Amino acid sequence: MGRSGVLILIGGALFAGALSAASCTTDSPRPQPVAAAARTFVGSGTCRECHQEIYDRWKGTLMANVLQDVKARPAAILADFSTPDPLVTFSRDEITHTYGSKWKQRYFKRVGDDFVVLPAQWDVQNKQWRPYYVKPGTEWWTAFYPAGQEQRPTGALCDGCHSVNYDIATKQVTEWNVGCEKCHGAGSAHLEEPVNETIVNPAKLDHVRADDICIQCHSQGRPRQLPIGGHYYDWPVGFQPGDRLANVWQLEEHHLGAETFTHWPDGTAHKNRMQGNDYVNSLMYAKGVTCYGCHDVHGTEHDADIRLAGNAVCTQCHAETLQPGPRGSLEYHTQHKADSEGSRCIACHMPAIQQTIGTVMVRSHTFRFVSPAKSEADKIPNACTMCHKDRTNEWAIEEMRNWPGVSPWRVSH
Repeated sequence: MGRSGVLILIGGALFAGALSAASCTTDSPRPQPVAAAARTFVGSGTCRECHQEIYDRWKGTLMANVLQDVKARPAAILADFSTPDPLVTFSRDEITHTYGSKWKQRYFKRVGDDFVVLPAQWDVQNKQWRPYYVKPGTEWWTAFYPAGQEQRPTGALCDGCHSVNYDIATKQVTEWNVGCEKCHGAGSAHLEEPVNETIVNPAKLDHVRADDICIQCHSQGRPRQLPIGGHYYDWPVGFQPGDRLANVWQLEEHHLGAETFTHWPDGTAHKNRMQGNDYVNSLMYAKGVTCYGCHDVHGTEHDADIRLAGNAVCTQCHAETLQPGPRGSLEYHTQHKADSEGSRCIACHMPAIQQTIGTVMVRSHTFRFVSPAKSEADKIPNACTMCHKDRTNEWAIEEMRNWPGVSPWRVSH
């Protein structure tokens, strides 16, 4: 590619701005807007001709397949309908779309010009049915919708994150799933003139705007404007790549010392789809590390589309010989054998303490080590006793007091 650039949405119009080559290696000042151009959404298929390799990788990701039309892909339904279950009050034939396939799978049914989520979901990991019902007083929006599960429309509560260009007036989309334009913005101008200046490249945005593209869906929050057209939306209506998400979206508040539906008492999320809530409170975010520094949403061979296998994605910055790295060798730092679970960076710095379904948990994104003493004080799980299930926090505290290089003051807090 030749020149590099970004697209910013200002006052409802998109502007393109050039960046100097030197500014591309770090966060850059927001460029001055130049002539606006009308842009429309064209669908991911149009990107394939020029970006074949990226398109093919993306096509196999969870992002590209979060919502499946069962008429087109009957095999998308993972649940066992062969054995009767009292939770399952609907038939397989009622399902129009599946949602999810890694941790859980939910089932959509057409009702009028909208969809609803049926009241049983499939626990993919444990291969069993579990109820699906958002209880009143949990999610903020339950106060504005009927208590009946099949009376809660996905258009307002789900579909904005599972599609590209969801139109709240017509309830139509350019495409279902997280397509190219969900992250890169409307592509018509780029289709006509395929240069850097006619498309949003998250890598050319400042780190706040770059991360906002992910946080728009990987967070719990609510629109700043309530309601919108008489409806209460659980996704950031109007946000487009290049915008400041905070202009239209506020993250769910936490209350230190209190465990809530969304947070542990220390402010860490304990509910799924809150990676963004965690991340903006992390030192990584404060230092300008972006989501795409660790993940490649176009697809990789590694779990969670991590860019490098094992500890490598962490040690590219936090190696022993680098300034932000731990002191000493891996075994010295972890006091576990190098090839053990205890020496995986994510085991301690990204503990699986956020519930996604039943007993299935996903990883925290604060990157803070939760000490056993913190568990005692705030009743938040820690990595030590999550792994050593037969041990107590008191045992873990005493063990860590003997670790070389670990401050006794930190162990006690």
